[in-house]
Amino acid sequence: MFEIKELGRALKQVADEKGLAPEKVLEAVEAALAAAYKKEYKEKGEIIRAKLDLQTGEMNFWQVKLVVDPSEVRIISDEELLAEVEAEKEKGKEKEIPSGEEEKKIPRYNPERHIFLEDAQKIKKDVQLGEELIFPLEVREDFGRIAAQIARQTIVQKLRDSERESVIKEWQGKEGTIISGIIQRFDRGNVYIDLGRATGVMFANETIPGEHYRMGERLRFFVLSVQEDARLPGIVLSRSHPRFVSKLFEMEVPEIADGTVEIKAITREAGNRTKLAVYSATEGVDPIGACVGQRGTRVMAVNNELGQEKIDIVEWDENPEKFIVNSLSPAKPESVEILGPREARVYVPEDQLSLAIGRGGQNVRMSAKLTGWRIDVRSKNRPDEVQDGGVAEAVADEESEEE
Repeated sequence: MFEIKELGRALKQVADEKGLAPEKVLEAVEAALAAAYKKEYKEKGEIIRAKLDLQTGEMNFWQVKLVVDPSEVRIISDEELLAEVEAEKEKGKEKEIPSGEEEKKIPRYNPERHIFLEDAQKIKKDVQLGEELIFPLEVREDFGRIAAQIARQTIVQKLRDSERESVIKEWQGKEGTIISGIIQRFDRGNVYIDLGRATGVMFANETIPGEHYRMGERLRFFVLSVQEDARLPGIVLSRSHPRFVSKLFEMEVPEIADGTVEIKAITREAGNRTKLAVYSATEGVDPIGACVGQRGTRVMAVNNELGQEKIDIVEWDENPEKFIVNSLSPAKPESVEILGPREARVYVPEDQLSLAIGRGGQNVRMSAKLTGWRIDVRSKNRPDEVQDGGVAEAVADEESEEE
């Protein structure tokens, strides 16, 4: 028998440390006891369950069998079983099944796991197909070394699974939000972040190019996704996603948080520059001024979080010509010519040409992404001359987004 008070305290302590319900910890212990019992006293194919009574400290064990119909399982002879075992030993000689002829095999009958309906009805008259029958087993407490080791491994794995399930449940619904975490470690370009009960991962392609991270440093992150698959990292974070900037502005600008000002579109080349288009339907509200803040305090707070990444805030307009002009800020175009569906040519003064195009064509490229239009920037004085880097296609990618 277990010392029930000590066991109860141990369960509560583990539950508190892992942030789990005591029932989950008890389930892990019972699964471990069943695994140890099976290893020590029963056959490999059997299903064993254990129950630990926290009131009395008593343990009970059962073997579980599933009620099946003979047509639902494959019944094979000893000769067939031996042939299958021999076939599995032959490496590189797997039988190929022609395309379209492969069928999902029905489970093989195992007398240790299955019981036919006719036999089950002799034990329980009203038993149904698919129901489980339990058969009490002799209570044993003297587990061997290997069985005890399996029990420990089972407890660790069950607790790990329960802890992950609890963390995932806690984080579901937090996708698309900003959280704070501490840089924990680095591995192959990926950054692991301590989030308290959970650890998040920021893959190399989700970091800001040129940004250096230090262990123990606290930063903000955008929650990109919460993975339920145990083979994948649980909480995936990002600092390069465009919505990271959107959410930072939402935290700093009350008018965005309450819907007075909207971020209509945003595009970002992380570590270098972000362009966002803002709009307000409320009369008397300056959407750009709201985002910049008094003496630039609001945009500066966002800018500091991004490591001095340049931020262009422009006003969104439902008129494509006006929006295109605004998007090329800080340049001041003189006129826009609509050439076709979502294609425009913009004429700028000669002294504004390099500013409109930007270094390496960055400004016109980001304007095209922001507006969704193909933009061709030309000098007002040389309207027939195509400028180097002055033409940009509206190519949608993971770095641009419309709100």
